[in-house]
Amino acid sequence: MTTDTTPRPTARRRMMFRELDRSDSVVSNLTPNWFASIMGTGIVATTAATLPLQFPGLRLFATAIWAVAAVMLVALVCATVAHWTRFSGVARQHHLHPVIAHFYGAPPMAFLTVGAGALLVGRDWVGLSAAVTVDWVLWSLGTLMGLVSAVAVPYLVFTRHENGPAAAFGGWLMPIVPPMVSASTGALLLPHAPDGQARITLLWGCYACFGMSLVASLAVIGLIWGRLSEHGVGPASMVPTLWIVLGPVGQSITAVNLLAGNAPSAVGARMAHALLVLALVYGFAMLGFALLWTTLAVLVTARAVRRGLPFGLTWWSFTFPVGTCATGLNGLALHSGLVAVDVLAVVYAVGLVAAWCLVAVRTFHGSVVTGALLSPPA
Repeated sequence: MTTDTTPRPTARRRMMFRELDRSDSVVSNLTPNWFASIMGTGIVATTAATLPLQFPGLRLFATAIWAVAAVMLVALVCATVAHWTRFSGVARQHHLHPVIAHFYGAPPMAFLTVGAGALLVGRDWVGLSAAVTVDWVLWSLGTLMGLVSAVAVPYLVFTRHENGPAAAFGGWLMPIVPPMVSASTGALLLPHAPDGQARITLLWGCYACFGMSLVASLAVIGLIWGRLSEHGVGPASMVPTLWIVLGPVGQSITAVNLLAGNAPSAVGARMAHALLVLALVYGFAMLGFALLWTTLAVLVTARAVRRGLPFGLTWWSFTFPVGTCATGLNGLALHSGLVAVDVLAVVYAVGLVAAWCLVAVRTFHGSVVTGALLSPPA
């Protein structure tokens, strides 16, 4: 008779192994589109901070939401590092996936959104000096990553991905929109940049980022419109991505108005006035298209809901793009003085908050309660 000398795992060791397995399952299939949740949360804070209609408690609410977005950013960056460390084989395949690759534009926009929130509302808690430093760091990192995504992902689409005639979808805008977000958030940093060449360079650099993203976005929006006209809406799961089209539209309105509002600190009065005129003319022209696309997106989404719209991370497309329209309208309301624009800004802001509440709750349930959102992507 032999004696089994194999050590038996204690209850504590079994619990530790279960916790390790759970930790691995959280990061094993982490994709870059998770950063869209930070974008959608952070834009709630920036929208509330600049809303024409201010009331007691709104700024505190905005600051608290920004803090949540900041914590989410730190947590998701750590989780992403763990993903690349433990599952590098999976991580290295993301850029070859014809859908996931486009969402490499989400991390830089998450950095930029949280940075802007630090300057707009976070300074109430951390102080102006710390907020400016945080924003400079996050803006620099986000802009660098955004420029890389704006070049690298289209290059992969042109040379490595296999895309059919009906492949174009809203997600194609994700890697090319970050420079537009850099233009908007860089405008907030103009008064804090060193006077002289540095400040002027930042101003015109932001306009260059604006043009880079705008022209590329118009090309992609044309492809999306063509795909919808020739091939229809497509799978219900991709319907929410139609809202991403509002992202570059609303963000461009935000950018020109923020740049015009902060231009007097960098250029003379005559040039600043010209930039303000440009902001108003461009802003109202793009607002017309924003209203058109919002109407179409609402109708298509309602149709998809009636037929059964499955939940997924694509639902975060209901948040950030709508938020960019709200922030753009906030700028237009400030510079035009039109009450009608104030009302539109509030309407978009209410829609943003409602969408954020719904998507945040569903995401928490799908990731923490059931874990379904952390399963391997199809």
